Amino acid sequence: MKLRQKVILAAVTAVFSGGVLAAVSAEEAKQLGGPVLTEFGAERAGNKEGTIPAYKAELIKSPAGWDVRKHGYPDPWNEKPLFSITAQNAAQYADKLDAMILLFKKYPNYRMDIYPTHRTAYYPKAVLDNTAKNATACKGADDDLKLDGCYGGILFPIPKTGRQEMWNHELTYSSWAAETDGLQTWVIPPAGTPALQSVLNIYTRWDLFNPATMGTPLKPGQLYYIPRVDFTGPARQVGNKLLLAYSIDTIGIGSRIYSYIPGQRRVKLAPDLAYDTPSPASGGASTMDEQSGYLGALDRYDFKLLGKKEKFIMYNNFVMTDPRACPDSKLVSTKNFPNPDCVRWELHRVWKVEGKLLPGFRHIYPRRVLYWDEDTHGAGSYESYDASGNLYRVGNTVAYPFFDVGGVNSQSSMQMDLITGIWAASGSMGAEGGAWHPAPARDPRFYTPEALAGEGIR
Repeated sequence: MKLRQKVILAAVTAVFSGGVLAAVSAEEAKQLGGPVLTEFGAERAGNKEGTIPAYKAELIKSPAGWDVRKHGYPDPWNEKPLFSITAQNAAQYADKLDAMILLFKKYPNYRMDIYPTHRTAYYPKAVLDNTAKNATACKGADDDLKLDGCYGGILFPIPKTGRQEMWNHELTYSSWAAETDGLQTWVIPPAGTPALQSVLNIYTRWDLFNPATMGTPLKPGQLYYIPRVDFTGPARQVGNKLLLAYSIDTIGIGSRIYSYIPGQRRVKLAPDLAYDTPSPASGGASTMDEQSGYLGALDRYDFKLLGKKEKFIMYNNFVMTDPRACPDSKLVSTKNFPNPDCVRWELHRVWKVEGKLLPGFRHIYPRRVLYWDEDTHGAGSYESYDASGNLYRVGNTVAYPFFDVGGVNSQSSMQMDLITGIWAASGSMGAEGGAWHPAPARDPRFYTPEALAGEGIR
């Protein structure tokens, strides 16, 4: 089967790639930083209705005495919703809801509170400088399945293909290193009794944003995202560990996932933890490649870039990180969907990408539609369809900017299963220590199979 898939992939690549694909011409790249496009490629102006403002580079500062590990990220505005979307008025907002409108039909008590839009993306100068280089230097090889000549910035500030925008999403700027000290994942069945699936300490490295190497292009096959996951609860999960490593060469190198299981007292390479394998951290309520909306190799789908549109997405979700404002017990207290009192929705411009399963491959989602925020490429929404063409699951990333340093976190997400009525909080942050926060980069040896084995417990 693996040999057959490799043959099919080689044939598809030969037909569609034509070698290495450049991003944009030098003339087109001159638009970046001008009156039309920001330095990172988003439209600078707001929309004509004034419901999306013009972009201004403003870094949010943390309040005095702020401690992210205890209190998450406090809401800097304390605004009231502009209005709410309910089953009674959802039809008039259908063009900005897309498949989300089905939630109002299936769950008459579903509600979306719409807040003023704040374009809070902020990029350090080094990231913007590298983004300018990437506009003409960063290229996609083998039908955009691996990267060539790219720097640590927005890879394709003016994306031309679906896979280029998917790379923008997977390598969105967050920080060089970020951690969470008690992230919880929950599954809420139709009956409504929440089931805690895991409590996680996660330590991530985004090595393309290493300050020491920002001035040089990524090395061939370089690892770009390395999360280490230590399970600290519940009791049945304590001691389990995962190490994931994702490469910019999804064909030749791909991802490497290592698993430490206390009962076996050894580290095993876990190649099956990819694509549509159920995620062990979410109790199987989401797939491995559904983390953060989409994570992993792009080779099983034909991704088409369908342009840009305005859409309501979860954005600036500070309240969801604050255990005083929205503890996990409150977030997961509702059936079928996250507690609307905890969720902030804003109107943003998004890139729309459609993924259709390529011949010869299998996946529980033959079709996916993904919407990524033009400012961050991490915030967004995603729809997954089953073999009958029906909407199977719909999800949203939980996005907010890091205070003081810039970058956006969008590593947590909420998935709703319209077939079974189950919903999952894949990384809720309403417990002390749960909020993602930038952290000093750990020694590279911490992110090795040997470290998992050396720190393993029964």
